[in-house]
Amino acid sequence: MKKSLLALAVLGAFAGVASAQSSVTLSGTVDASAKYVKNSGSSKSLSLSNSGINSSQLVFSGVEDLGGGLKAGFELNSGLSNDSGNAGGGGTQFFNRRSVVKLSGGFGEIRLGREYAPSFWNTTVFDAFGTNGVGSSLNVINQARLYMGTRRDNGINYYLPGNIGGLYGQFTAAAAEQGTTTDRAGRYLGGRVGFAAGPFDVAFSYGQQRYTAGTPDTKTYNLGGAYDLGVVKLLGYWDHETQGTLKGNMYSVSAVVPVGQGEIHAGYVLDKLDTSGTVTKVDQFALGYVYNLSKRTALYSTVSRLNNKNGTTLAIAGGNPISASGKSTGAEFGLRHFF
Repeated sequence: MKKSLLALAVLGAFAGVASAQSSVTLSGTVDASAKYVKNSGSSKSLSLSNSGINSSQLVFSGVEDLGGGLKAGFELNSGLSNDSGNAGGGGTQFFNRRSVVKLSGGFGEIRLGREYAPSFWNTTVFDAFGTNGVGSSLNVINQARLYMGTRRDNGINYYLPGNIGGLYGQFTAAAAEQGTTTDRAGRYLGGRVGFAAGPFDVAFSYGQQRYTAGTPDTKTYNLGGAYDLGVVKLLGYWDHETQGTLKGNMYSVSAVVPVGQGEIHAGYVLDKLDTSGTVTKVDQFALGYVYNLSKRTALYSTVSRLNNKNGTTLAIAGGNPISASGKSTGAEFGLRHFF
């Protein structure tokens, strides 16, 4: 009897350890906004949109403690078009934002699958508006050059460990696998290294995208940084991209000012494209306010003005066609919730 009780106690102890070693989590973001866009040469457009300040997403993640400091895990992340109830991103990719299996330890972390490109991070981390909504800096990227993109399929990704004195980094190699989309158009190689300590953060990245249809490689360099003064956080980045005879430069400066339970966001971004000596420019001013109802929920409002020059026809998403060298004005008011 005593042996049976002892055996049950031992089994119960091991069961407790096993359950503590692994976990699966459901989390995500739901962000919706009422949007107004008015483009030169067209009537205004009103719509209900999503992802105004944070990308709407549904995330399944898990981790298992393998012992000895080694852990395995995964993340499956799907974009959400919660204004219509559809999966975000379109196409056939359900987990279009991230789809990786991970192994981590004292050596750092390896992630296999669809992951963010190292050359993307600086353009969203070091901008007060990130890459969302009417204030997104991606609004000004000239359509004449092939934007390298946000993520890469078929990737082998290595992240530096987080205990090396503020130094961090990511290195990625992604195979084309005869793909045709911009996420797997050809072999991708890239890396990002940064240093963060206290209020200071700076990072440099490089990426090279090869194409399979005879299109010249796209090469991207960017440098970004942030400094938090307490009363204001200053952010900025420079992004340089080349593709054959095309040379693009994007410059962004922005700030976040905490005010009670809220924050004021302000920013300016300029994109210049040189095509064999012909230079075109597009710039954008944006101003926004985020009021935090709690740690999870916020109300927000953003206004922006995009200016085309030299015949360009870029516009804030969600509007009607714009005339050459026209202006695009956007405004949105929304609600964001983390879960």
